[in-house]
Amino acid sequence: MNQQLQKLYDVARKPVRRIIGLMSGTSLDGLDVALCQLSGSGPDTSVTLEQFATVPYEDDLKADIRGIFAKRQIDFESVCLLNAYIGRLHGRMVLDCLRTWNLTPADVDIVASHGQTVYHAPKSQHRQDKFPNATLQIGDGDHVAATTGIITLSDFRQKHVAHGGEGAPLAVYGDYFIFSKAGETRILLNMGGIANFTYLPASQDASLVFTTDTGPGNTLLDAYARRFLNQPFDEHGRLAASGHVNADLLHALKESPFFEAPFPKTTGPEVFNSEYVESAQRQSGSVSIPDADLMATLVQFSADTISDAIRRVLPVDKTDSSQQVRIYMSGGGMHNPALTNAIKRQLPDCSFGRTDELGIDGDAKEAVLFAVLANETLAGGSASFGEGRSGVPTVTMGKISFPT
Repeated sequence: MNQQLQKLYDVARKPVRRIIGLMSGTSLDGLDVALCQLSGSGPDTSVTLEQFATVPYEDDLKADIRGIFAKRQIDFESVCLLNAYIGRLHGRMVLDCLRTWNLTPADVDIVASHGQTVYHAPKSQHRQDKFPNATLQIGDGDHVAATTGIITLSDFRQKHVAHGGEGAPLAVYGDYFIFSKAGETRILLNMGGIANFTYLPASQDASLVFTTDTGPGNTLLDAYARRFLNQPFDEHGRLAASGHVNADLLHALKESPFFEAPFPKTTGPEVFNSEYVESAQRQSGSVSIPDADLMATLVQFSADTISDAIRRVLPVDKTDSSQQVRIYMSGGGMHNPALTNAIKRQLPDCSFGRTDELGIDGDAKEAVLFAVLANETLAGGSASFGEGRSGVPTVTMGKISFPT
């Protein structure tokens, strides 16, 4: 047997596996690196977050990625070059983190690498009958493995697409495995560039687990913070809090057919970008409104569409204690009081917290969940989500790259 296959087999049989989850989202702020200990699989998965760091991207890398990110027409050579470059860069970032944590590659069993999304194209978005759902992440896993010397699982979203899903949100699997609780209906709300949530019923019936994107989270807020403030984001939502919502613009922003489409659904900056906002401004005659008013309106847009989506899945019987819903927030949006307060006002029957209360840092959650996906591929595979109902195909995900 190939020695690398033997090593993979041995890792899968371990009672506890040490896996590094890597996540870089649409905000392009950097690479989240989560060192986790995992045991069990499926609903019996146990995870401990040992270490976490966000390694920031340099400005020139952000510019390189934005040159191809969510664009229909690009320089194809740039995609080819960045695919290898980001894989090696992510590998070096892992090694830097290990040195900081006084660890070596030999102390880690697996790297679970999400890669960098550069284009997301569900069929509902591209509308070409000939082609299926599609999504593309770069930062090749072979380069991560060769750079770190650690077996790497990567490119998780393709199996989801191959089985009829849209490649997102993948958080649903880890959300169910590690956050579901009998007797408590939970919603795991992640507010990254695009917002999404997972619905976890108090019954813990996997066939009722539900996940969907809701629309913009931080992607528009961050784009206009860069323009207005020359900062990567509007810290604590201060600029937005100083402005007033423009009702006409807000109405125009909500006219995308995405919001009327049935659940589950996914989207991305391919749809919700500065061009989308500028079109809505022209349509509503709000091109000249103050910067603070535009930011306030964009915050309300994200809050409204998140709240509207959640309301569509809330239990009807508010007298049943098992139907009381607690929303656990994660992602960069949880740090924006202007956004979170606007959501809370619209969902008064729900209680709110952060995933930190459940033992997982809300900033680390996405990276941790990719470690969980890798663990499931290695040691699980028996959990069922009801034959793919609600857009959750029963699959294990991740391509395997050996270091040599």
